[in-house]
Amino acid sequence: MIENWMEARLSPMLAYSSDPFDSPEFVFEPKFDGTRCLAFVGEGLRLQNRRFLNIARRYPELSALRQRVRAREAILDGEIVVLREGRPHFPSLQIREHAAEGKEGMLSKIYPATYACFDLLYLDGEPLVGLQLLERKRRLREILEEGEEVMYVRHYEERGRWLFERMREAGWEGVMGKRSSSTYQLGKRSRDWLKIKAFRTQDCVILGYTPGEGKREETFGALVLGAFKEGRLILLGRVGTGFDEELLKELRKVLDGMRGERPVEEEPPYPVVWVRPELVCEVRYLEITSDLKLRAPSFLRLKDKDPRECELGA
Repeated sequence: MIENWMEARLSPMLAYSSDPFDSPEFVFEPKFDGTRCLAFVGEGLRLQNRRFLNIARRYPELSALRQRVRAREAILDGEIVVLREGRPHFPSLQIREHAAEGKEGMLSKIYPATYACFDLLYLDGEPLVGLQLLERKRRLREILEEGEEVMYVRHYEERGRWLFERMREAGWEGVMGKRSSSTYQLGKRSRDWLKIKAFRTQDCVILGYTPGEGKREETFGALVLGAFKEGRLILLGRVGTGFDEELLKELRKVLDGMRGERPVEEEPPYPVVWVRPELVCEVRYLEITSDLKLRAPSFLRLKDKDPRECELGA
C-alpha cells in the first residue's frame, strides 16, 4: 500500500521483446531512444530515473513541466530525449546525461531535451495504475499541454507491422506494443507491453576487460559481458567494436577503479581484468548461440540501469 505517492520511490512497468505483429487487442507507439523517467509534478519537480535518482538538475529546461501539466499533482511516465531532425539522437542525450556540474544551463541551449510522455500513474490524489491503458492515456491527453519541452506520445490501433516499418525506415529504434486493457504494473516486466526493435539488442553487465594491444595498448581490447539467466550471472562473451577513442580512455579509467574478483562461474579462455559487476551497457548482436554467447556483438552505449535487470533475452 502506497501512502504518499508523490514521495514514493516507484519502479516503472517494463516490457518483453517481441517480433512485429498486428492485433486488435493492442495499440502501438513509436519507441523513443532516451532515458526512462518518472516525472513527479507538483509544487516542485522530481525526475526519477531507473536507479531512483532525481536527475532534474541535469535538465533545467524540463522545469516547464510544472506549467505544461494542468494538475495540482501528477506522476507521468515517459522518456527524456534530445531530438535531431525530428527523431531521438542518443549521442546528444549522452552528453546531457554525463555533463559536468555547472554546465547544465549551457548544454540545455545546445542540446535541448524533450520529455516524451506516454502514461499517467497518479492525478490529484487518485492512483490511476488500476485503470486500463487507454483510459490513462485519455486522462493524460486532457492535462498535458504540449510544447518544446514536453510531447504526448500518440498511439496507433492494431497496425503494429505498419508502424514498425514506418519507424524503421525513418531510422527510429522501433515500436512499443501495449495491450489496450492493460493496467500499470509497477516494477514488473509484463507481456502486456512488448518492445519491437529494428535490431536485436541485449543489456549486459560489464564483468571486466581484456588487455589491449597495438593502438589500444593504453585502453582495452574488449569488454567482457554477462547477464542474468534464471537468477544466475553468466558469461556472454566480449565486445570489442563500437567504441570511439574518448570512450575507450574514459571506460578504462573507470574500470580500473572497480577491479574485483571473477563474478561468474565460467572461466573464459582469454585473459581478463575482472571488475565489480556494477556497470551496464547495451550491445547490438546477430544472435545468441546455443552455448549462450553473443554472436557478432557491437557496443551501443552505457546505460543507467540496475545490473540485476539485465536478464538474458529480456
